[in-house]
Amino acid sequence: MPLKIDLHVHTRYSKDSIINLKDLILYSRRNGLDGVAITDHDTLEGTLNLGQTDGLILIPGLEVTTASGHVVALNPSSLIPKGLSLEETVERIHEADGIAIAAHLSSFLKSSLGPSAFKKTTKIDAVEVINSSAFPFFLSTCIGKRLAHRLNLPQTGGSDSHIPETIGLAYTAIDAHLDVDSVVHAIRKGYTIPYGKSVPFGLRFRKILKG
Repeated sequence: MPLKIDLHVHTRYSKDSIINLKDLILYSRRNGLDGVAITDHDTLEGTLNLGQTDGLILIPGLEVTTASGHVVALNPSSLIPKGLSLEETVERIHEADGIAIAAHLSSFLKSSLGPSAFKKTTKIDAVEVINSSAFPFFLSTCIGKRLAHRLNLPQTGGSDSHIPETIGLAYTAIDAHLDVDSVVHAIRKGYTIPYGKSVPFGLRFRKILKG
């Protein structure tokens, strides 16, 4: 049976998130996830000393701010500098043995990559086609799917959670074993199916209040 993993979650090490490790584990299990990727903004601090926690896999990563928009790096061996071009960012992620995923395409109020950013870059490993926090949700999802089909890239889903209540609203079904290397390999090979829905407006408002 495929693993159910939310590939885009922020912890308190992202300045705009209130999720601590205890809540991360609690809500992940409550929502039936097999794992989550910790993808804080431009830092790996939240991923230190991670591993498998009683059957829940915690994937190290970060959301990198490039000159063109955000890219999720999964399982890199070192910090990826922010502010580089998209092409150089992807290259640095690969040099660090990670994989690069284009995040929340064409989403308002987020530093998002537009389809034009990929005219020169085809080395991205996957496209996040479902991001629960993206707005407008259906437009971002449509653009992401079209890009993934055009470039023949794997598709992923993630909640982009900054509060515990939204963890698991979007996730990726991955045909892999319950360990980080197997999951990363499966994503790279395209053994993925994204699922999910938009964050309800009530929870969006709660995020603003808690932020």
